[in-house]
Parts: sequence; C-alpha cells; structure tokens
Amino acid sequence: MRYEFRVTGRLSAAVAGAFPELDKVLAPGQTLLFGQVTDEAHLYGLLLRFQDLGLHVVEMRRLPEG
Repeated sequence: MRYEFRVTGRLSAAVAGAFPELDKVLAPGQTLLFGQVTDEAHLYGLLLRFQDLGLHVVEMRRLPEG
C-alpha cells in the first residue's frame, strides 16, 4: 500500500529524517511525505511518529498502486 501524508509547514532535515521510509516533497506551506506502508501496524506507527513530533497531518490518503 502506498500512502501520502500532507503535513503543515516545512519539515527540517532532522524531522524528515524520522521518516526514512517516506519520500519528501515541499509544497507551499506544507510538506508531502509519501511511500510504501507495509501493513496497518506500520500505518499506525507512522501516525504516532507524526503525533510524537508535534506535526499536524492535514490529509492522509491511500495512493493507487502503480
């Protein structure tokens, strides 16, 4: 499963480094993180990491495979 997460603000290299399994793209006022999520436990683990780092996820969506 591939997912995209939209996070408020621009992530520093150090904070983005907390998500080595995700690619990063900067957008106006946001950072998009996307990549392969292996299972439901991995998805919830990512969400906990966002929360632990005080990041605000404004959108999360599953991407089509391809």
